[in-house]
Amino acid sequence: MDFELRYRSLRRTIDDYLAGCLVEQDPRSLYGPMKYVLAGGGKRIRPVLLMVACEVAGGRSEAAVHAGAAIEILHNFTLVHDDIMDNAPSRRGRRTVHTKWDNNVAILSGDALLALAYRVLLRTDSARLKDITKIFTEGVLEVCEGQAYDKDFELRRRVSLEEYLLMIQKKTGRMVTVSTEIGGIIGGASDGELDALRRFGDLIGQAFQIQDDLLDIVGDEKKFGKTIGGDIREGKKTFLLLEAMGHARGKDRELLMEVVAKRGIRKSSIPRIRSIYQSTGAIDAAIKRVRENIEEAKHQLHRLRSSESTLMLHWFSDMLLNRKF
Repeated sequence: MDFELRYRSLRRTIDDYLAGCLVEQDPRSLYGPMKYVLAGGGKRIRPVLLMVACEVAGGRSEAAVHAGAAIEILHNFTLVHDDIMDNAPSRRGRRTVHTKWDNNVAILSGDALLALAYRVLLRTDSARLKDITKIFTEGVLEVCEGQAYDKDFELRRRVSLEEYLLMIQKKTGRMVTVSTEIGGIIGGASDGELDALRRFGDLIGQAFQIQDDLLDIVGDEKKFGKTIGGDIREGKKTFLLLEAMGHARGKDRELLMEVVAKRGIRKSSIPRIRSIYQSTGAIDAAIKRVRENIEEAKHQLHRLRSSESTLMLHWFSDMLLNRKF
């Protein structure tokens, strides 16, 4: 199987679904921004994982399209609200909703996206729809917990690496885990297979966020779709910052402390902070953690039945490890 071609096909399926799932027109102040968000593109990682997990468990990807679209709509809901809290000017190379319209429009359209996610999820034809909805709902709550930790950390001088890892497990990892678990349920996975898919999603989700931390400082802004150095300017406690704080000394440590204190780090300081991350080994440590997570995630796949869909999860793991966007 050409896994790249298969990935593009599944992503196109979700794109087409999102383009047609919202038929309402008025009020335009609500549905216009919602359609703007859903048309914004994206990698569609979560729905693709959900559909492939369904296949791994013995089901058909078509049976998981509603749930896949629901998880993508939910993801976009979190992005709209995150962008308000982070005061982010752009997302995926386009203006964020709160800058294109205003905060009130962004809050309301985000709320409506959450409702739309549930509307779409409930179209799933499964005898275990109650279990699926419960997992989905618990995932929403846990993502909110993760975001709360993330914002709390911005106000704290000291945050441990363990606390950070718990935060990303909730904020980023949980939605990936929800995707692989729901896909497995729709496909009829056994308890053992569900555990493997759940663990795979957890590890992949954490690796994805640490990779995002890396790309925020070393990525290509056009490919990444977000402003490079945004985490630093927002004073976010990332894997890189926490790792570097444990090794930096002198003026290097003073600069990192300015990031922690959110004293208005200038954009011109970002190259120097990147250099500190390199000299302290923070970048190497982040790369190492991503690789370890990916390897452990692939190990979990050995617990699943052998199929082309399982091989696609292996391929996806490698793609994540080497992604540059």
